[in-house]
Amino acid sequence: MKFFTKDNKTALEAKGIAQWIAFGPVVFQVARVMRNTGILRILLEKGSAGLTQNEIQQQVQLPEYGLRILLESSLGIGLVIFNEGKYTITKTGTYIYNDPLTNVNMNFIHDVNYKGLFDLDKSIENGKPEGLKVFGDWNSIYEGLSSLPAHVQKSWFAFDHYFSDLAFPPALSKVYNSGIKKILDIGGNTGKWAIASARFEKDLEITIMDLPGQLEVAREKVKQAGLEDRIHFYPANLLDEKTVFPSGFDAIWMSQFLDCFSETEIVSILKRCYQAVSGDQYVLILEAFWDTQRFEAAAFCLQQTSVYFTVMANGNSQMYHSEIFIRCIEKAGFTVEEKIDEIGLSHTLLKCKKTKSSK
Repeated sequence: MKFFTKDNKTALEAKGIAQWIAFGPVVFQVARVMRNTGILRILLEKGSAGLTQNEIQQQVQLPEYGLRILLESSLGIGLVIFNEGKYTITKTGTYIYNDPLTNVNMNFIHDVNYKGLFDLDKSIENGKPEGLKVFGDWNSIYEGLSSLPAHVQKSWFAFDHYFSDLAFPPALSKVYNSGIKKILDIGGNTGKWAIASARFEKDLEITIMDLPGQLEVAREKVKQAGLEDRIHFYPANLLDEKTVFPSGFDAIWMSQFLDCFSETEIVSILKRCYQAVSGDQYVLILEAFWDTQRFEAAAFCLQQTSVYFTVMANGNSQMYHSEIFIRCIEKAGFTVEEKIDEIGLSHTLLKCKKTKSSK
C-alpha cells in the first residue's frame, strides 16, 4: 500500500487538521453555497484583479451580512485570499467551482448522503442503512432508486456514471480482445456497458441481468440506442440464493456491481457464476479498490464512499481493499488470472477463471 503508513505531521499540524474535521459540515456547506450562488464564478472571471465585497454584492445580490459571513469563512477554508481590500479566488476555489470530479462528489454527498449521515453511528451498530429513512422505508437504496426525488436521482446517477464513463472506453478493448461474442452483464443498471459494448463489437450479443425495475430503465435506453436486436434482458433478484444464473455465454461481466454487497453476498453471487461458466470461460470484474490508486486523494474518495454504503445504500458493503475482494473470488472457486490496474480514473479489471483444482 502506497499511502497511510506513516504519521509525519507535527502536533500543531495534527491539531489544525482536527479542527478542520470538527468544523467539516460548516466547511462543506460554505463551499457549496459559494459555488451555487455564483461567488466563485465571478471571482474566477475577474482573475487576479480581484473584487471588493461591495463589487461582489452588486453581482450576486446577497445581503451584506450573509455575504460577509461566506467570504470570511472562505478565507479560512482556502477558497479565497484577501489583499488590499479585494478578494481573489484560489486554486482550491477554482476546483470547487469547475472541477467535474469535485462537483460530482459534492452533489452526491449533499443530495444523497448529507441528512442520512446523521445516523452513521446507528448504521454501524445495526448493520443497516439507517440514514436511508430520510427518503423512504426500504431495505436498500436500490429498491427505492426509481422513487427518489428527481434531484437526488440525478446526483446519484451522475456519481455512478462519472467513474464508469471514464473506465469503459479503455476497458472495452481489454474485454473484447479474445473473441467474446456472447456475454452476460450481471447488474447492468441503466445499460451503459451493454450499449457501449454493442457499439464497440458489432456482432456481439449481450444479456443484462438485474432487478425488474432496473431493467425497465435499461430497456428504454437500449430502445433509444436502436440496439433491441442484440441486447436482451433477464430479470432476477440476484441476492436470492435460489436464483440460478443462465449459462451458454462466452463470459460473465460485472462492473461496479459487487461492491454493492457484503463479502458473504459477493461469494454467493460468484458461486452462482461458477455454476454458469465452463473452465475456459472468463468472469470479468471491473471495480475500484482504494489500495490500488495512483493518488492519495483517489484512495481517500473511495474510502469515504464506503460510508455511503454503510449509512445509505445497504449497511454492509463498501469500496473494498483488493486483497479482501480477491479472497472472496477465491472462496467462490475462481483464480484471478490477470489484474489490470489504472483503467480510467480509478478502476481495476480482474480476469477470473475456475481454479483448476476445483470440482
